[in-house]
Amino acid sequence: MKHPRVTLQDIAQLAGVTKMTVSRFLRTPEKVAADTAERIAQVMRELNVTDADTAQAGRKPRIGVLIPSFNNQIFADLLAGIESVTQARGYQTLVVNYDYSPQREEEQIAQLLSYPIAGLILSDSAHTLRAETYLGAAKIPLAQVMDLDAPPGRIAVGFDNEQAGYDMTEALLASGKRHIVYFGAMSDARDNKRYRGYCRAMASQGQTPRQIAPHRVSSVSIGADMLAMARERYPQLDGILCTNDDLAVGVLQACLRLGVRVPQEVALSGFHGLDIGQATTPSIASVITPRLDMGKTAAEMLLLRIAGEPCAERHDLHYRLSLGGTV
Repeated sequence: MKHPRVTLQDIAQLAGVTKMTVSRFLRTPEKVAADTAERIAQVMRELNVTDADTAQAGRKPRIGVLIPSFNNQIFADLLAGIESVTQARGYQTLVVNYDYSPQREEEQIAQLLSYPIAGLILSDSAHTLRAETYLGAAKIPLAQVMDLDAPPGRIAVGFDNEQAGYDMTEALLASGKRHIVYFGAMSDARDNKRYRGYCRAMASQGQTPRQIAPHRVSSVSIGADMLAMARERYPQLDGILCTNDDLAVGVLQACLRLGVRVPQEVALSGFHGLDIGQATTPSIASVITPRLDMGKTAAEMLLLRIAGEPCAERHDLHYRLSLGGTV
């Protein structure tokens, strides 16, 4: 009779060796002493357990994670939060990047679901129809981070991006600025929600929304280029809300080079409270978001769902505004 639930630890105890030695015997038997190898093999014969059975028993369960960019500190912080939980609980993470491409995300979702993963963490709320079909057919728990919109049954951990855009725009308006321009980036779902919040706040004060959107991954150099474009297109510009702090740093550096006084002539805000924006002089106003805690909470909730234990589907971790020295 076969015993498929035999673990590496079971074999190690019966053979009088360590679990690591059993693992080494399965991977590289030539590196294990002959008498030790024979004891391990004899135990496996007695239990009628194959190498494949035991290797599978010894493999750590896996969690898949999809992120849109490896070149952004936002997602580095998020991953650090996820892995602080998964590592402590004996899980491995399979992390893939899709470069903000819905089609590539679709391919990566299909690829991850082809592996024996226990759960999947997404970082976008909008997916292609085919990707949603794959996700709907998956028989594993799903979690989504960085936002609160998710289909029923899917865990969502994040904050209200639209309200955050509204609140920071209101802060810029309260400082006396009226000709505020929104600097976007990839025009992904979160970016668009922040822009909607900005538009709502501008409309509430009878002001005209204005946007610069390069459809590129945000960076310091792009922020400087966007400032030049905005000053040419909107000569009355006196405030800027950036969808990310690296854009805002680029804008601030360009203002300093051009002799544009911040915040006297142009008020400036970023988003996410990245270290790069807090280390400038003056420090950049920003919407401070809890990326590390989002990763931790999403992983904790997903592992509860994997274990079949009850957990909430929505967890709003909120945000806070920092006006720094640029508003």
